[in-house]
Amino acid sequence: MSGELFSPLPLRSGPVLRNRVAKAAMEENMAGYGQLPDRHLPALYRRWATGGAGLLITGNVMVHAEALTGPGGVVLDDASPLEPFADWAEAGKSGGAAMWMQINHPGRQVNADMPGVVWAPSAVGVQLGRHSSRFGRPVAMTPRQIEATVERFAVTAARAEQAGFDGVEVHAAHGYLLSQFLSPLVNRRTDAWGGPLRNRARMLLDVVRAVRAAVSPSFAVAVKLNSADFQRGGFDADDARQVIEMLAPLGVDLVELSGGSYESPAMSGRPADARTQAREAYFLDLATDLVRTSPLPLMLTGGITRRDTAERVLDSGVALIGLGTALAVTPDLPDRWRGGREADRQLRPVTWSDKALASTAGMAQVRHQLRRLARGAGPTPGTHPAWALLSERRHQRRALRRYRAWLPEPAGESAEAVDRRG
Repeated sequence: MSGELFSPLPLRSGPVLRNRVAKAAMEENMAGYGQLPDRHLPALYRRWATGGAGLLITGNVMVHAEALTGPGGVVLDDASPLEPFADWAEAGKSGGAAMWMQINHPGRQVNADMPGVVWAPSAVGVQLGRHSSRFGRPVAMTPRQIEATVERFAVTAARAEQAGFDGVEVHAAHGYLLSQFLSPLVNRRTDAWGGPLRNRARMLLDVVRAVRAAVSPSFAVAVKLNSADFQRGGFDADDARQVIEMLAPLGVDLVELSGGSYESPAMSGRPADARTQAREAYFLDLATDLVRTSPLPLMLTGGITRRDTAERVLDSGVALIGLGTALAVTPDLPDRWRGGREADRQLRPVTWSDKALASTAGMAQVRHQLRRLARGAGPTPGTHPAWALLSERRHQRRALRRYRAWLPEPAGESAEAVDRRG
């Protein structure tokens, strides 16, 4: 057994998490003007700060202003003012939890109506059948773009520390850019970043090295990694095992295991692979295999809602359990568990046969709850997924207008401008 649910967890870099329950990243897409956190994100994280978790991990913070997972994405780069981020960090830490920033680049998973760039290891688009046109057409990154993106991760991590965050989590899962480089289905390069797994992992390893060099020794650095992509011929559990071994010497404190991508949304409990059923602890079978050989502590996220499930995950040897959707509906769930109580409600299930649309609606349901919590209102878990999806699209349209107005246009057709746009 890795540890009792409310026992402390010491990290390799020195900090100690007060318990084994983490609020996992959920993409809020709630940026205000300038792609900055406004009053809503600190308000949301104050709700979670008083709920009893030992660690709060933010949703995606983007390292590249021209590449967002959605128009409401928060950006922290070398031009961002730090004060809004300092307010966010302070809010998250106000109840005694550690506060980590998840840092990310979307790569090819960018909506077609978004300005900016759509980059990938290779020019392989997102394949979602009739929904494929929702995403931009990617171009293969040049070596210069890869190196500049590695530096962007390091800049964002250093600025997160300056703003008062306790750590960062590098997102290399869910089909985003670093996960795309790891995938043999998306990464068809024949240079130093393609081919065997060691080459496909090169960008992730370079990012981790650059981040670790840019922050203090006591600043936590974690990686979110797919246990598997759940696609035939894709990144699998044996690949994950090898990547974890590659990360171990680089000063990583923790690896969070998840799974899937937009093409196979296993992280929503709707995988293409039968091993991940729509049940609690979606990835526990794979995590149990990985924990036997992992030189690093592992965190497991995906569908955990009950204390007995959380304890079963810890019994498997996993060091930290991550709660996502459960905290969107019951923000004080860790405290409830401590007091012997459980959540008394869950989100209305999405039973649509179109898996891509169902996954999108499920995320819309979650974001609807997050916006309510940020306003000081209570959750409404019975909200119909169709209504949540329509509401989300209205929010996204407004955010897209703001983002388009804010994002600078490339200056002319210089080589640098073309390089920036792909």
